[in-house]
Formats: sequence, structure tokens, C-alpha cells
Amino acid sequence: MKALVCTEYGLPDILELKEIETPIPEDNEVLVEVHASSVTTHNLVLVSGKPFFVRLMGSGILKPVIKIPGNDIAGRVAAVGRNVTQFRQGDEVFGDSSECGFGAFAECVCVPETALAFKPVNVTFEEAAAVPQAGLVALQGLRDKGQIKKGHTVLIYGASGGLGTFAVQIAKYFGAEVTGVCSTRNLDMVRAIGADYVIDYTNEDFARGGQRYDLIFAIHYRSILDFKRALSPQGTYVSVGSPSLKRIFQDMILGPCLSTKGSKKLVGGWALIPNKDLALMKALIEDGKVKPVIDRRYPLAEAAEAFRYYREGHSRGKVVITIRQAVV
Repeated sequence: MKALVCTEYGLPDILELKEIETPIPEDNEVLVEVHASSVTTHNLVLVSGKPFFVRLMGSGILKPVIKIPGNDIAGRVAAVGRNVTQFRQGDEVFGDSSECGFGAFAECVCVPETALAFKPVNVTFEEAAAVPQAGLVALQGLRDKGQIKKGHTVLIYGASGGLGTFAVQIAKYFGAEVTGVCSTRNLDMVRAIGADYVIDYTNEDFARGGQRYDLIFAIHYRSILDFKRALSPQGTYVSVGSPSLKRIFQDMILGPCLSTKGSKKLVGGWALIPNKDLALMKALIEDGKVKPVIDRRYPLAEAAEAFRYYREGHSRGKVVITIRQAVV
């Protein structure tokens, strides 16, 4: 089978498309024929090895431990281990392999059955591949860390990206009044997916306006003091963006310190419990409450270009990698 292999840290050009052996599922595993995956910040960190501290957390000091990146999975079950009870050959599934070795940028991957759920019936494999990590970070960040409630005023800072487009729709599902912050070219798209109000950050600074929000869900980096200023007296700020030393200092040190003074709550850190809510995301998509937004699609052979585009930070929705072409 073909797989995208990473043997050293660096820019996306170091990724190599190689022919390797197809894995064999263990007793509790499912072999999935991967039809599509997506580029995530997690993947960028694995390939670049930056920021450096992530290497100290098990990804490999000098060379990457994970040889095949990719965690979002959408595909069809090819085989199952003898202890698997939930799935059988031919089932269409989706899930996140970040807790079990990654490996989704390949034609096949083995994962525990607990890493999968049945794919929503009303979307393509490419659309399903956009969902697992981004959709669950948005859902769990808003619901579990943000304690979102019906009627809350919610600001999504970074509303037009892969994570932000899910956050806008999920916040609306919970009955919130949603304001999305994005650039000029994305205003109409953010309105179209359900935002009640949009702020063009190139022309207006939300932190200097008079509006105060019950919940701020921040994907892009900005001073935590600006976010705190824009919170209502009992408001909550949740940070779910890509890791950097500045952001880690804000989220893990400054935020908790500021939360001890007054009633505003500043919560940082990655919010995801992989695959916990895949069934709920499936239901929301099938009910039309949430629709994956895809900006660009790249074949597996052009994955390096997909990484380069994603690194620019201007994608409108998700960047998807197509691994198997749909049969019409």
C-alpha cells in the first residue's frame, strides 16, 4: 500500500510517498481502507517537530517516532480482529487515530474499534474526514470547558478556519447568539454557516467595542488580557489554538492566575477527548445541524502542498487529503 512517510523533522517537502506493507489487525483492531483524511495542527507539529517541547512529550527528540502522520480517518472497513463486535467488513466509518499511533495518511490503517464510529450517511468520505478532531475540539471546548448555555453571547475568534466553522455551527446548535471574527473575504461564509454577527478584524477590534461576551472561544493567538476585557462579569474564555511558547504561558500560567481575581474564568489547553462524541457529531450532521466546510482537497501525492497551504493559516474550512477516489 502507499503511505506518506516522515523520517526526519522539517518542512513539508521531507514527506515521502512510499510503498509499504499493509498492516494486519490485532484481535481488537479494525483495518480501515482510508478514503480521506485531513491536515491538522497535530500533523504539522509531528512533521516539523516544533515547538521543540513537543519532542520532550514523546514524539521523538532527534527524529519523529510517528513515521506516518495523519489522524482524521474516513473510510471503509476491510477486515476486523476476532474480538471486534461493533463493525464488520464493508462498514463505512470515521474516527481519530491520534491516541493510537496516527497513520491515517496511508491507503490502510489499523485502529482499535473504540477509535471509530459509523460515518454519517449524508456526507462524502472527504466531508467525514473533516470532522473528527476539529469537530470534537469545538464540541468539547464549547460544551465541557465553556459550559455553553442557550442564550449565551459567544465570540468565535478565528471563525472561518477548519475548527472555527465547526465552532460557529455547534454554538448555534446549543442556542447561543454567535459572533464570528474573521477577515473580509470570509464574512459571507461565516454568516452562511449561522453566525448572527460577524466582525472583520481588519477593520474592527472586538476588544475595543462595548460588547461583552458570556463565552469567548479563541482559536487564533491574541493577548489574553484583550479577551478578558471583552468578557461579561461571569464570562469564560476557552483557548484551543495551536501550541506556541507564548500561548502556553498564557493558557497554563497567566490564565489560571488571572482567574483567581474576579469571577471571569480563563481556561487554556487542548480540550479534546478523542472519539468520545463521534456518535453525537454523526447525529448532528445527519440532522443538518452541522455541515463540514471544505476549502481545498489534495491527493495523497500532493500532501506536501496541502501542508504548505494549511501552514499559511488562511484556509476557509478544512484542508482534506483524498487517498482513494470515489467510485461512481
